[in-house]
Amino acid sequence: MAKATKKKGSKKVTPLMQQYFKVKGKHPDAILLFRVGDFYETFGEDAVTASQVLGIVQTKRNNGGSDIELAGFPHHSMDLYLPRLVRAGYRVAICEQLEKPSKEKKVVRRGVTEVVTPGVAVDDKLLDHKSNNFLASVYFGKKEQAGVAFLDISTGEFLACEGSLAYVDKLVQSFSPSEIIFPKDRKKDFHKQFGDKLYTYMMEEWVYTLDYTREKLLEHFEVQNLKGFGVEDMELAQIAAGATLHYLATTENKNLKHISGLSRIQPDNYVWLDRFTIRNLELVYSNHETGVPLLKVLDHTVSPMGARLLKKWCVLPLTAKAAIDNRLEVVDYLYEQQQLNTELGQYLQQMGDLERLISKVPLGKVNPREVKQLQKALELIKPIKEILQSTDNQQLAKIGEGLNPCELLRDEIKKQVVDEPPVNLAKGNVMADGFNAELDDLRSIVNNSKELLLNIQQTESERTGISSLKIGFNNVFGYYLEVTNK
Repeated sequence: MAKATKKKGSKKVTPLMQQYFKVKGKHPDAILLFRVGDFYETFGEDAVTASQVLGIVQTKRNNGGSDIELAGFPHHSMDLYLPRLVRAGYRVAICEQLEKPSKEKKVVRRGVTEVVTPGVAVDDKLLDHKSNNFLASVYFGKKEQAGVAFLDISTGEFLACEGSLAYVDKLVQSFSPSEIIFPKDRKKDFHKQFGDKLYTYMMEEWVYTLDYTREKLLEHFEVQNLKGFGVEDMELAQIAAGATLHYLATTENKNLKHISGLSRIQPDNYVWLDRFTIRNLELVYSNHETGVPLLKVLDHTVSPMGARLLKKWCVLPLTAKAAIDNRLEVVDYLYEQQQLNTELGQYLQQMGDLERLISKVPLGKVNPREVKQLQKALELIKPIKEILQSTDNQQLAKIGEGLNPCELLRDEIKKQVVDEPPVNLAKGNVMADGFNAELDDLRSIVNNSKELLLNIQQTESERTGISSLKIGFNNVFGYYLEVTNK
């Protein structure tokens, strides 16, 4: 991984670079995007890597008498360059200016606000909307046993299990995580079992201890024990899952309220397929350039949520006959009821990716337009609920009964946000009129400033008897009265 190093022979370091090296020291294994004014800059080996991966110009910066490599790009191009770095397999630490520049301060306060890795990505440009983006955590126990956890931070799905190394290997192949974390001292064991082709990150050994990881889980879910999640007696699974939450905190993902549960993977419920079976059956990908995998043949879903679910069904076939019959019964019912099927499909298509949309809220990644889409999605839950509850299929009716339109949240969004908000909050015109009296007053002043000033001029002229009173304007102090009696 790229690292920043001070140039040999450098006697002095500028205040800005002192700050850079201090921040970089906390994230030595990540490419540090260091905000300087309107640019994100990279220095040293990071600059060399960034220029090669992104195709941007590499220059040099004076660092107290010596030069250091420099490569940067405008801050508004972040959406273009960040995905390229992450897809190339790099961890990226984003360091922002935490205060406004001023003449009194030579160097503004800066800090890392986010660390982006393949396994914790939530940006739409980094995700495949038809596939989950799992972060996996593996803990090696005794006697060829291991615990494993899978977390998709973009949807809140959190799963855990434990078993033999061979079983955990099959789970990894089925869930295809974008990133796997494990203890540093088990590097040889990991590569022996899983190979060296996966994107991995090694954690300190102390993280993978039962007391620490169990406490992380209890604290996060605000419970006294883990019986409700079915993993109370699964120590290896608890360690793997708790280490996942620790890792998220290190990447500045600290508000994780959308991760509301931990599901135990039931090994007897599914046929666990190894990598060779998945490949040879061409379930997800074809071995031939013009081949068509099974998933592509089956996938006629109308929403990203449905596409991700169908992919899971393909790589995790059910084993219980009753469960298989129940699934087929619902499919058959919807196939026979074409009008019902079409109506539901139209609503789901309009809903979009509600699962990932709501997950952006606690992460602080949701933009105003997505908030409005959330309102529209919640509005669509009501007719879907009514349709499902009115059917004579017990399973569909049960699903309908469990749907919650969240009317209070929906109404609050409608009340507070304009109908067509911009994507960028900084552009303004997001909050609706009538929501906040002070905001309404400020908008009125901005939108009717000319009329207000004319009224002030007229009122003051009448009060003072000075007909030549003028309204002046100063770029620094704003509007002021200018009394001239010619």
